[in-house]
Amino acid sequence: MNTQEIIRQYEGFVIKTYTRTPVVVVKGKGLKVWDLDGNEYLDFFPGWAVSGLGHCHPMVVNAVRNYLKKIIHVPNNYYNMLQGKLAQKIIEHSFKGKVFFCNSGAEANEGAIKLLRAYGSPKGRYEIITMKDSFHGRTLATITATGQPKYQKGFEPLPLGFKSVPFNDLKAVRDAITDKTAGIMVELIQGEGGINVAGEDYIAGLRKICDEKDLILIFDEVQTGMGRTGKMFCFEHYGVAPDVMTLAKSLGGGLPIGAMVASAKFQGVLKPGMHASTFGGSPIACSAALAVFEAIKKERLLANTNQMGGYLMQRLEELKTRKSIIKEIRGKALMIGMELSIEGRDIVENCFKQKLLINCAHGNVLRVMPGMIVNRKQIDKAVGILDKAMN
Repeated sequence: MNTQEIIRQYEGFVIKTYTRTPVVVVKGKGLKVWDLDGNEYLDFFPGWAVSGLGHCHPMVVNAVRNYLKKIIHVPNNYYNMLQGKLAQKIIEHSFKGKVFFCNSGAEANEGAIKLLRAYGSPKGRYEIITMKDSFHGRTLATITATGQPKYQKGFEPLPLGFKSVPFNDLKAVRDAITDKTAGIMVELIQGEGGINVAGEDYIAGLRKICDEKDLILIFDEVQTGMGRTGKMFCFEHYGVAPDVMTLAKSLGGGLPIGAMVASAKFQGVLKPGMHASTFGGSPIACSAALAVFEAIKKERLLANTNQMGGYLMQRLEELKTRKSIIKEIRGKALMIGMELSIEGRDIVENCFKQKLLINCAHGNVLRVMPGMIVNRKQIDKAVGILDKAMN
């Protein structure tokens, strides 16, 4: 089949919930992907940060291939060899507690919301405070938690018990708390909201509020987790641990997996029968995630992420001096946003024509988020294409 035949097949049989670029991707290696027509692209936004190690990292591929020969699925009423091992690895790198496995960030956040309600229920507390411009998923509860009305339109009436307040505003959080409030959910860096970075005093203040009022503090690290910001988890930059953390995207090295990490105080809130995920923590997904941890350590990818993130920020700041449409560049390490004074869609399309893949969030913020294996030569090439695309 050729590209047009595949596109027609989609149009005939696939529900149109995505606006798709007319390209059929058939192969990926490192930071490169190839389409059906043999064109090669430099991928600086690999799958909404899913391919944090780049495409088809050899350690992930080998781990999955080896386990596929043994068993593909183990139901969660039995034990499998790798789920406990992965949970231990996550805890060793984060904070004392336990892990629930699922398949996506939305599922992980659903689990966090259910844990919060289960904890608050005996006291009649069920409300959760989230932030404007946040994004927590596409399920009914998580779009309600998401502080962007455009994702909620058409799905009313929405579930009760969610409030969104301005990001980086402690007073707004305090003013929103009632005797029904059970917790607070926040992204340390808002991804879909335009790469907005939480202030250190703000996160410390949220921790203090939750401690004072016995509220659960949830960090959504679906996009920031697994080294993206130069530390294994973004909360390490702040010196503040959450009560609950959610993970997905880069955790599986390209395979679907999500995780909700509950601290020791809250690890026993959800009991047998209260929550489940049929495919959660499968041997294949766990083998991939364990390989991600191994690759990050063995290849010293946190150090590379910090070094290359600094270099990429430097090159983009240089570009800013030549391009008046760039208002601000912000982010941490390899999670960078470029806020423009114009809409960013045309620039993304111009980059695509020149074989560079990036993304635009919030209408006017270009997201530049290459895999942790990126090097200077690739950064120079990407910035050169961006330069031309902005002319």
